Amino acid sequence: MKLRELSQLFSVRDLRNAVFGTVVVFGGISLAALTFIAHQTGNSRLAGITAGISMVFVLLILIFVVPPLARNASKEASQLNLPFEFTLGGAIVLGLMLIVGFSAWNTGNNLLFLVLSFLGAAVIVGFIAGGVCLKKLDVKMRFPETIFAGEETDILVSIHNRKRFFSSYSVVAEVRGKERDESIAADELRRLLPRPIADRLARAPVVRRTLDYFAHLPRNRVTESRVPHIFPHRGRFLIKDFELSTRFPFAFFRHRRRLSARETELIVLPQIEPLSSEIDDIPLEAGQLISQKRGSGQDLLSLRDYLPNDDLRRVDWKATARSRGLMVREFSAEDDRKVTVVLDPRVTDAGEKQLTLREKIESEHEGHSPVISERFETAITRAASLLSHFAEQQAEVRLVIGGEVGEFGIGNRHLIECLKRLATAEARVEPLVGAAAVETLIAEMLDSDEISHYFVLTTLNDGDLTPSVAQKVMVLSY
Repeated sequence: MKLRELSQLFSVRDLRNAVFGTVVVFGGISLAALTFIAHQTGNSRLAGITAGISMVFVLLILIFVVPPLARNASKEASQLNLPFEFTLGGAIVLGLMLIVGFSAWNTGNNLLFLVLSFLGAAVIVGFIAGGVCLKKLDVKMRFPETIFAGEETDILVSIHNRKRFFSSYSVVAEVRGKERDESIAADELRRLLPRPIADRLARAPVVRRTLDYFAHLPRNRVTESRVPHIFPHRGRFLIKDFELSTRFPFAFFRHRRRLSARETELIVLPQIEPLSSEIDDIPLEAGQLISQKRGSGQDLLSLRDYLPNDDLRRVDWKATARSRGLMVREFSAEDDRKVTVVLDPRVTDAGEKQLTLREKIESEHEGHSPVISERFETAITRAASLLSHFAEQQAEVRLVIGGEVGEFGIGNRHLIECLKRLATAEARVEPLVGAAAVETLIAEMLDSDEISHYFVLTTLNDGDLTPSVAQKVMVLSY
């Protein structure tokens, strides 16, 4: 089983490319050695044949081996704080300089030396100008307090160019941070690999989000831009720092500059959708459920003898006259428009498209949070919609996720706190989901002094719960 899970880190394409790359590299080295030996022994015909074949191997290395290595090196370099990196145009110019320089040295042609000096000057000027362009720039970002997934959100980005004499051009502003403390596949990696290797692979990648592109930043001035952004998924984003980059003036280099930022946690709240008509009618009955407990309702619960601290307005004079002693009325409590939303985070892997270990890691490194369970994401949206709907009805709402029981509250601020808990909730994949844990939790809440409407979002159905529990709650299966 462990070997099968470990094989998820590699695909057939990876193994094929590894074998092909190894054969090509060692074949090229072997042919180069054979060419050298043939040249030393004076076998010019064999040397010519092996040299021609080795050139074919060199071409294969350039086509099939170098690009994947370059892509991996670029990904690793993007995580480092390097001041600049070569672009494709810069690599082409560098190759041209090598070819022209070798030709000029070999032929002594003055025109080639002139072209070489022109290319060198362009590279030097481009490198210096790009570095100066990013100096003395400060960036700020402001975003609204509430951000909902799937909705357009305006983010205000401002850059202050503190240079007194030079403007800046073609600047891209990005924000860097992490979506998780560690990779979503951390537990699986630690179970399969040695601890040092697993810890390295389990580190959460740094994710970059592009804020805006500034074509011109005037000297000694603040430039602001209001940019609409859409966050596709709920979750959290811990802002670490900002990154400014430019390819000005010739795009030979991509200069980068990191700017420290105050660590801020940006929470993307789950989507809120309209509820079904069946659930929409529930608030009309709120405040009408009668309890067999004492409270401040309107329905008479019982009569009892007067106590010194009782309110005289509750004295029942007719009953007092009949019993010849002061009798006090006690009223039953009402639900007082309270709603409890219970979210069971346990899901089974049946019917779900399971991501392999490699797909989870690649998705994170590409900046996309992998979705463990589409059904659970649907439940998150329904729970958020329920909370929002009843909060608008001025009902006291409470959110329960697994065994974490929240407090009752009313108003927009309490609703936002509940939605933040939903935004960071995670599914628990289990081979089999039983009803015992949910029934125990519901029974404990029903036995408490709090009276409420209960909505339970779970993968279980009504028939999976005992009738005594199912008739007291509304089960919404997902």
